[in-house]
Amino acid sequence: MVNITEIAPDLFRLSVFAAELNMQFNHFLVRDDKPLLFHTGLKGMFPLLYEAVAKIIDPATLRYIAWSHFESDECGALNEWLKVAPHAEPVCTLIGKLVSVDDFSDRPAKGMTPSDVLETGKYRYRFYPSPHIPHGWDAGVLFEETTKTLFCSDLFHHFGDTAPLTSDSLIEPTQHGMQLLQQGPLAGYMPYTSQTEGVLRQLANLKPETLAVMHGSSYQGAGDQLLLDLAGVIQQTFDQRAG
Repeated sequence: MVNITEIAPDLFRLSVFAAELNMQFNHFLVRDDKPLLFHTGLKGMFPLLYEAVAKIIDPATLRYIAWSHFESDECGALNEWLKVAPHAEPVCTLIGKLVSVDDFSDRPAKGMTPSDVLETGKYRYRFYPSPHIPHGWDAGVLFEETTKTLFCSDLFHHFGDTAPLTSDSLIEPTQHGMQLLQQGPLAGYMPYTSQTEGVLRQLANLKPETLAVMHGSSYQGAGDQLLLDLAGVIQQTFDQRAG
């Protein structure tokens, strides 16, 4: 089952709850002249997500398919989407394109830097590199400049079958989620480095008003303060020097 919620104008959250993990997998569809999908989902989720997208647009009209970093829930079903959307172009960070995606993908990717602008019609996007935040050298976050929406991937990851959108702070559930992950087999899943706070401050300077979160509720409000607070949570949980 896919729960569909319009969390901002033309921005749809397509959520699949995996009860065995107590975790949502969220995918975001932008309805515009050149539709954009952020997160392809796992291969096994493709049939469900295809049906969900088809309720909003014709999947064949997808023009851009984007994600943060090379990981199965981020881009595992990329080639399945490329088969049904003949004009779709993969979009990721330039590092992602160079080190992984062009070998994996059936179609070359558009590798973006912050100086590049992607226009879908009404909306304008830039990709900001965020190495190892949340994961991987290739990680980045996508920012839509018109509505000030930050597609932040695993940042603010929290557990549960949560509300699609909230104005409550995400810091407490995020901190709880990180503590659970740090105690289990995924310990160290988000390293804290000397660059972590600086990267999050740069993202905070964008002053996002909507945070499109992959695992858990999305957020509307002062996203800049949440990003600044998140730096402290990551340091407290994952800074090995503190141990």
